[in-house]
Amino acid sequence: MAQSVSFDLDHVLHELSHYLPAQSPLKDFVHHNTLHAFQHLPFHQALQLAAENFGYKVYWNLATFRQLYAQHKINPLILERVITEHKGKDELAYWSNLLLNSPVQEYPEPKVGRIRKLWKDVFNLNLDKEVHELLFRLVSSYLDQGIAIWKFPVESKGLLSAVRSLEKNSFSTIVKSERARNLLLGKNTKLSDLLHLLVGDEKWFAQYLFDQQFAHPGWSGMVAVLEHQEQSLLDKRKVSLHDLIFLECILEIDALDRKRGEKWFALGKYIDEAMSPLFAPVENSEWFEIHKIWQEAMEWSYYDQVIRGLQLSHAADFNKAPSFQAMFCIDDRSCSIRRYVERFAPDAQTYGTAGFFNLPFFFQPEHGKFMTKVCPAPVTPRHVIKETASKIRHKKDAHFSKHSKGIFGGWAISQTMGFWSALKMAKSIFYPSETPAMVSSFHHMDPNGKLSISCTDPEHTHHGMQVGFTVSEMADAVEGLLKSIGLVRDFAPLIYVIGHGASSLNNTHYAGYDCGACSGRSGSVNARVAAAIGNQSEVREILAKRGLHIPESTQFIGGLHDTTRDEMEFYDLEALSASNKVLHERNLQTFEIALDYNAKERSRRFHTIDSTQDAKRIHEQVKKRALSLFVTRPEWNHATNALCVVGKRENNRHLFLDKRAFLNSYDHLIDPEGAYLFGILKAVAPVCGGINLEYYFSKVDNHRLGAGSKLPHNVMGLIGVANGMDGDLRTGLPLQMVNIHDPLRILITVEHYPEVLLKTIQRHDPTYEWFVNEWVKLVCIHPENKQAYVFKAGAFVEYQPITSDIAYVDNLEKVLESTAENLPVYLIA
Repeated sequence: MAQSVSFDLDHVLHELSHYLPAQSPLKDFVHHNTLHAFQHLPFHQALQLAAENFGYKVYWNLATFRQLYAQHKINPLILERVITEHKGKDELAYWSNLLLNSPVQEYPEPKVGRIRKLWKDVFNLNLDKEVHELLFRLVSSYLDQGIAIWKFPVESKGLLSAVRSLEKNSFSTIVKSERARNLLLGKNTKLSDLLHLLVGDEKWFAQYLFDQQFAHPGWSGMVAVLEHQEQSLLDKRKVSLHDLIFLECILEIDALDRKRGEKWFALGKYIDEAMSPLFAPVENSEWFEIHKIWQEAMEWSYYDQVIRGLQLSHAADFNKAPSFQAMFCIDDRSCSIRRYVERFAPDAQTYGTAGFFNLPFFFQPEHGKFMTKVCPAPVTPRHVIKETASKIRHKKDAHFSKHSKGIFGGWAISQTMGFWSALKMAKSIFYPSETPAMVSSFHHMDPNGKLSISCTDPEHTHHGMQVGFTVSEMADAVEGLLKSIGLVRDFAPLIYVIGHGASSLNNTHYAGYDCGACSGRSGSVNARVAAAIGNQSEVREILAKRGLHIPESTQFIGGLHDTTRDEMEFYDLEALSASNKVLHERNLQTFEIALDYNAKERSRRFHTIDSTQDAKRIHEQVKKRALSLFVTRPEWNHATNALCVVGKRENNRHLFLDKRAFLNSYDHLIDPEGAYLFGILKAVAPVCGGINLEYYFSKVDNHRLGAGSKLPHNVMGLIGVANGMDGDLRTGLPLQMVNIHDPLRILITVEHYPEVLLKTIQRHDPTYEWFVNEWVKLVCIHPENKQAYVFKAGAFVEYQPITSDIAYVDNLEKVLESTAENLPVYLIA
């Protein structure tokens, strides 16, 4: 964005909204590309631009890369290949020396912040210290969603109007300077008037606003999001970035007047005219090139193993009739549980699909005031599922009462129940148990309640949405679901539809642990609804006419996997036939032992658990972690994600992928033109790519692009977290979610013909942007000869793996018990 003499406020506000963090309130925490504003650029170019302008650290440091190289976690042959591809064979020696021996340097000083720091340099005044505390308290109080005892005292048309009314009608004043107060209350005061006082020269207005707002990107980003997504707040508040900036400028003028009187002037005269503009095109930088090559070499050292492993498919070994079939979410946490289900039931088949199971809707709990969205965030549902006959009531704790905040009530409660509360807390450390403060995926829906799945009256609506689905809508949803994953024949007697969620006691980012395909909620309702629809005879009659013949003896069962506690529950079992009830009881044993071993595998990352113990004993300890107040990471969520495999399960079932893979089932034979593949990639690129990149950037710069340690976090107004009482909102992921993560871009592999895959990704510009700019990496595996093709510069080119052999592991348990590190790709039985 080059400097311009004419100041276009609307354009600058739009640019600010574009570059500020786009994180939603905590209840809607859904992963996204942290640097979404740069996504129109090639990945490495975007990273350099972001680093030069905002000071973000966008790569691991050189010392870390060199350490990985010394440990052979970066393959020397891969490094040579990457250098040769980017710099040519003649430059191999020169660049090898640079990568291994060049001196370590710091990131360049950012452009954003250069003007605002002149307040310190020229007037010896820290405006951040003078302004931010009051600004944050005003905004937090105004947006509060239920923490505060007293609501913001003015119901108004916006933040600025509320503050003006408060200033005009209160005994005390927010601003002390007479000039600032007159400017605040003046009906004709414009933001440009304030900027003339602060900056002077219009050509620097835009950069000053960037400096100002990126001094607290958390609150500014939240306001920018809520300005356009008011529905993100349950207790609606009208707010705008313009009002926030206007208020901050008033507070700055007030602070300058109070501290400097008439001895301060606009900054324009002190600004260096030769200062380079924001967002100028990046220039070639040897320093960034070194990091770029190291990053590519680290990524391809892993990708190369994966590609070679996928070429060693044993699809011919899987032609048995299935004992049962189970659909899981593509979530990387399902990668391991599916492996154990298949291990202990070798004749079972598992599938992966987005965890909303092709059913976009809102869910209205019977005893809930608000509807919850249980489908991907970008989707706008037209249906609602209502719950009735629910007996679940959320437990209440007497300590969480507004009376505990009052002078007399607080004293009385602290002297009585406060004593028992202290004992109860002490006991919970040694003997964790469920409390009202616990968030459990099993409480999202009453398993014994009734759901309005069938639409009996299309004219009857709930908040303008159709209640339930018509029979034709149900048939379309089930057809799309089954065909997209390749399940169109050889149906087993039982087909499980298993969503996932999490449990937590000490986790403000709990929505990020539930199902991203369900907008950060549990997938229980979707799984139950999908199973109920699949069992309807009217739906099956329509599907039979479309060539999908589901035997009458086949029944669907909905279920939920709690990925924190490694427990499952199943729904509507009373509808099972006598024979299928027997089969289900047998399958339950498979699920239970699979959950034990899944918990044991996860425990190798938990320092308080000895992972060499018996699987069932470890599982009991893992369950308690979810109930423990002092556990900052009850599970690792997506912390090891690096891969998304789109294809038939039999072509990757032979690989150990260490919980690093999103697994999306797909059969190219059912979809020769790529119609279903388009829907898969349209979701996989932004969802899995967004998850991956938020982890990437939160890892490489946890201070600026992540949330730092969660230990000092306070919840602010139920919409975000901040360090202490008056800090900026922290965006990105806490350290405790990413400290075992390796920052690799996600590799998406697809089994299809390259020409079909190319046409598919070119159908939708936003999806194509993810691939052509290499924010995610794409490899095509030819379904017949297993030749790999990597997508580069808009075309697929052949790729020959350097990895010749993948190690075979006979005793995977011993390997898992031996290390907490990320493991290479292995062949398994």
